[in-house]
Amino acid sequence: MKNIRNFCIIAHIDHGKSTLADRLLSFTGTTTAREEQAQLLDSMDLERERGITIKSHAIQMDYTYKGEEYILNLIDTPGHVDFSYEVSRSIAACEGALLIVDAAQSIQAQTISNLYLALENDLEIIPVLNKIDLPSANPEEVTDDIVDLLGCNPEDIIPASAKTGLGIEEILEAIIERIPAPKGKEDESLQALIFDSVYNPFRGVETYFRVLNGSIRKGQNIKFIATGKSYFADEVGTLKLKQVPKQEIKTGDVGYLITGIKDACEVKVGDTLTDSKNPTKNIIEGFEDVKPMVFAGIYPVDTDDYEELRSSMEKLQLNDASLVFTPESSAALGFGFRCGFLGMLHLEIIQERLEREFDMIVITTVPNVSYHAFTHKHPDQIITVNNPSDLPDPSGLNRVEEPYIKASIITKSDYVGNVMSLCIDKRGQITNQTYLTPERVELNFDMPLAEIVFDFYDRLKTVSRGYASFDYHPIGMRSSKLVRVDILLNSQPVDALSALIHADNAQNIGKKMCEKLRQLIPRQQFDIPIQAAIGAKIIARETIKALRKDVTAKCYGGDISRKRKLLEKQKKGKKRMRQVGNVEIPQEAFMAVLKLND
Repeated sequence: MKNIRNFCIIAHIDHGKSTLADRLLSFTGTTTAREEQAQLLDSMDLERERGITIKSHAIQMDYTYKGEEYILNLIDTPGHVDFSYEVSRSIAACEGALLIVDAAQSIQAQTISNLYLALENDLEIIPVLNKIDLPSANPEEVTDDIVDLLGCNPEDIIPASAKTGLGIEEILEAIIERIPAPKGKEDESLQALIFDSVYNPFRGVETYFRVLNGSIRKGQNIKFIATGKSYFADEVGTLKLKQVPKQEIKTGDVGYLITGIKDACEVKVGDTLTDSKNPTKNIIEGFEDVKPMVFAGIYPVDTDDYEELRSSMEKLQLNDASLVFTPESSAALGFGFRCGFLGMLHLEIIQERLEREFDMIVITTVPNVSYHAFTHKHPDQIITVNNPSDLPDPSGLNRVEEPYIKASIITKSDYVGNVMSLCIDKRGQITNQTYLTPERVELNFDMPLAEIVFDFYDRLKTVSRGYASFDYHPIGMRSSKLVRVDILLNSQPVDALSALIHADNAQNIGKKMCEKLRQLIPRQQFDIPIQAAIGAKIIARETIKALRKDVTAKCYGGDISRKRKLLEKQKKGKKRMRQVGNVEIPQEAFMAVLKLND
């Protein structure tokens, strides 16, 4: 046990976490030259295509240092703010963390937020200055920034280059010297923390755990405390590049367990594993429940696939514990689920994974956030509004509260004006402005979450030429003046396009929505009016003109009344068509409506 080290790698996006993990694996001889490839741990197709880490990946390495054998358990974590829940879970299974900072980009917002996560869990921090081989690297300045942030000595910072393999040996040495060995008692009854799980279609649910006390053996009866159910441990083992079955996993180690559980609901991340015959008295405090930031409806294209979609979502939830969903129904789309995500990237990834891994073709409704409504009748009773259609009648409405966030934006001082005006456009209030260095500024804003959901991040990158980094955390609910804007097609409301919008922006956004839909909806044989309405009041209108057959083409010469008669007949036909005709809305229309600022 004293020769085990558990650590994770934390950093901002693109600072070189996965590349460093590759170097560590090849240096310790965990991977052969044949197996090596860039971002080896990113095993999902999506991760490889986009070049981002979505899932935390655990892997075990063996390393000999000063004649002693050491077991190093590494967890590579995502850098994007939408997957911060993954990071918090990985941190809980470790005693130390490698904090990587890019020598060209210095400290960014996510570096700070992940660092605080690690410090809350009392992890030993090893700062690593990566990418020092870049021509644009500025190691002296960035070293000073790290010293200011951590309060460590400059000698403690390890200069490295994950690309060339410089400094890898020093990093391994620091891991063994500085990170404490896991604490725990081997003679106590089993107590293990589940920090991840994945669904294998052939073997059922694979559970990844970290043993805190006791040991887990093959053939042992294991009890899951959250559900109270017991299972037979068919296989236990450690996670190398491939799973390596073992007879026993002892205190302090990280491993996997296969029990043949088929039902995805029975495994909960953050749960405690213990022995059935001699259960532990102390239940591990699991992870705090995830707070979804963005809500959207996911519906199957064919309503018969509803049950299949449910089982796909459950299996996906195993692998991604930050996904939350509840059933709901819509007049336009039938039965589906109301899902909670941590951000727009998270939503996009989930939609992609449903299509790729489970062959589910789904429709996603307009994402929004969750509001609290209060009526005059019960001014203290909270009505949670996830869907705009849940908003009570405006006449009986007392107030609506919306979620606010504290946004931290780090940018170059040249772009402060652009960033400020963007945030003020999005109803943000500046709370603090700190110059980290003469060149770099940290801005803090209180902003409504709804304003940053769609395109804020993209626009922030645009106005700062890619130099701004962004991080946020929720700070509670505040009352706000919100109205529900409905979209009517051919005088029929489309509930999937309804949105809750601040009263000052409603007119403008309603108009933009109508213009956008006019471009996207195909023309029919009859005129289609597109209207935006608040209650009974129409605030904007566009018309899609009819595709018209030239009925007068065969009339050459003759009296005008013949032409008029044919046109009148056509007009009546159009009117009748309009009464019975329905309008198909293409899938791109739902998503395009969101990106109104393009």
